[in-house]
Amino acid sequence: MKKSRVLWIAIVVTLLTGLMRALPAPLVLSALPAPPGLPALPASQQVPVFRAGVDLVNVGVTVTDKKGRLVSGLTADDFELYEDGRKQSIRYFAAGDERSRPEMHLGMLLDVSESMGEDVRFTRTAAIKFLNTLTAAVDVTIVDFDSEVRVARYSQQEFARLVERIRQQKTTGMTALYDAIGVYLDGAAGQDGRKVMLLYTDGGDTMSSLRFPELLDLLKASDVTVYAIGELEHQSSSARERARSILQRIAETTGGQAFFPSSVKELDVMYEKVVAEIRAQYTIGYVSTNDRTDGAWRKVDVRVTAGKDLRIRARKGYFAPHLDPAK
Repeated sequence: MKKSRVLWIAIVVTLLTGLMRALPAPLVLSALPAPPGLPALPASQQVPVFRAGVDLVNVGVTVTDKKGRLVSGLTADDFELYEDGRKQSIRYFAAGDERSRPEMHLGMLLDVSESMGEDVRFTRTAAIKFLNTLTAAVDVTIVDFDSEVRVARYSQQEFARLVERIRQQKTTGMTALYDAIGVYLDGAAGQDGRKVMLLYTDGGDTMSSLRFPELLDLLKASDVTVYAIGELEHQSSSARERARSILQRIAETTGGQAFFPSSVKELDVMYEKVVAEIRAQYTIGYVSTNDRTDGAWRKVDVRVTAGKDLRIRARKGYFAPHLDPAK
């Protein structure tokens, strides 16, 4: 069943991606009907369609010293890259604010479910504050979600409309957190360049069709760097620890980070760190020497040869493209 569902996803995902690219207005995600021969699942268990295939492998790399300070000024010669233990040739390299860097696409995911009632004002303020901090993105995809997932994409020229949309957010319904992330990842897969996602949530999920392990697989397959902003002040201690663990897992899977501010005052320092990291991130691209299209997980290991005390944060690997050998 699971394998059949994955094949069905691969077939129909192109249709959803085309729709996402041409979004003129917010989109409410609906689960697709089951294909012929695949038993239909109850509505509460239907799985949204997401894309996870890649050909060119792009890796965003953050380098810090042992004190956590960002390290800039490295060149392609200072890096080595391995896939499943085999050294790969670096075909593309960009560092810092070089003009040769690929354009950046920003995603903002806003949890506006009922559980965010006491935090929605903070969410609105935090999101707008970040938009005013990071102005380099060529466009912004906003995903606001409760029981439903709504998506819209704004260009730089539509900044005022985007801010107004954020200001109008009100809380209602349950929480489809994992589905919302999955929908964003699918749309981002059709974008060329760097992709950065900010997630504002309390970390709870009460109704997604997508399960957490499946979400982690999608995150592993993507080239999106996730920064999670966890708003956990109004939760019990047990719920807070669970949410913290989930958000850290989501962010770290992509080479990003999770932050847990307790007040608006903490946002300035936090955003300075996020923006500095985005600007200092190295982009490394390579074409895998493994030409098999088996959909297998491939481990990616980035190493710095410039110093022993340097630390690296980057995606841990990706899933190879999958083609049905019978076709």
